[in-house]
Amino acid sequence: MKSLRHFVFPALALLALSACQQESPAASTPSPAPLAAATTKPSDADLIAQGEYLVKIGGCNDCHTPGYADVAGAIPKEQWLLGSPIGFHGPWGTTFPANLRLKTADMDDAAWLKYSGELHTRPIMPDFQLRAMKEQDRLAIFRFIKSLGPAGQPAPAYLPPDQEPQVPYWNLVLPPGPPPQAPAAG
Repeated sequence: MKSLRHFVFPALALLALSACQQESPAASTPSPAPLAAATTKPSDADLIAQGEYLVKIGGCNDCHTPGYADVAGAIPKEQWLLGSPIGFHGPWGTTFPANLRLKTADMDDAAWLKYSGELHTRPIMPDFQLRAMKEQDRLAIFRFIKSLGPAGQPAPAYLPPDQEPQVPYWNLVLPPGPPPQAPAAG
């Protein structure tokens, strides 16, 4: 009986104390913030800001904005994404970074999402990275490009491998492939 008393009385005391404590409203009410964040669509301003960020960190300006890398990105936004006359020459021919502001001028959201989701280009454009992006990120990039407005001239057209581009251009030479395997001795 003595051991039961040692257990029951402390247990009743703890129960009584817990009943006296008031439950905080925050503990009993789940926060609606995560649900709201998941269902709220970003505003156009938010999409444009996200698109600018993605363009900046994604390396889009490195090719599509002339001189961007030369001045460590210190180019006004008004000059971003105008394409480049400096081509990338390799075994595939010569490709030129497109003027994205003209490329997207006649597109709407749906056309851009289809275009960017199915894009397959020649080197050196990392089209696989664009295709791998979430739809909302691609939409944000589009909204940012559209916010800049159409400007500039179209980039030069693709040149096939047998045509030499005008200078300046980047000459990309691929390393030789692996040596052929000798037939197995049999």
